[in-house]
Amino acid sequence: MSSIADLRKEYSRASLSEDEVLHNPIDQFSKWLGEALLAKVPEANAMTVSTVGANNRPSSRILLIKDVDQRGVTWFTNYESRKGHELAQNPYAALLFYWIELERQVRIEGRVERISDAENDAYFQSRPLKSRLGAIASSQSRPVASRAELEARVAEVEQQYGDHPVRPAHWGGYRLTPDYIEFWQGRPSRLHDRIAYVLQADGSWKRQRLQP
Repeated sequence: MSSIADLRKEYSRASLSEDEVLHNPIDQFSKWLGEALLAKVPEANAMTVSTVGANNRPSSRILLIKDVDQRGVTWFTNYESRKGHELAQNPYAALLFYWIELERQVRIEGRVERISDAENDAYFQSRPLKSRLGAIASSQSRPVASRAELEARVAEVEQQYGDHPVRPAHWGGYRLTPDYIEFWQGRPSRLHDRIAYVLQADGSWKRQRLQP
């Protein structure tokens, strides 16, 4: 077996310059996300979400982006999960998108807030029925004795609500409002292109190249 330390990959698909990126980083992110979807990158909408709670220990997990606009990046989850508790203690998070097929990654950092009940209700009703039932039945991040117990709880919820489940108060969306966005394009010899945007006090974005 070869050593992990000897594993290497040369990146040569594309480049990224200050002249190529858009003035607004949200627009640039939307452009790259669209290109990843067009290229049929598997789970192009998947992102790593990292949070830090009161104990100062970071935790990360994969979630799916559900919307992006000039307000920020939105996803949905259980407010009583570990990430929910950590965001209540420290309302900042870091997101990471990695599209290896395009040799690209994007880092997004900023403050996180819950979205409105109206937005939550609208998205909840758009979900598949089984997903809605699961959101009600699951006490995310808490221990469960067995798979059978979890499935029994889902069956109970299905019997109770039928085809018209109501969004539980513990389930909803978060929106991260960015203050830092970085675009990374893999390049040969590890001389990768990194273009970062930093939000300024007047609401404008400062753009700069970072060393790889």
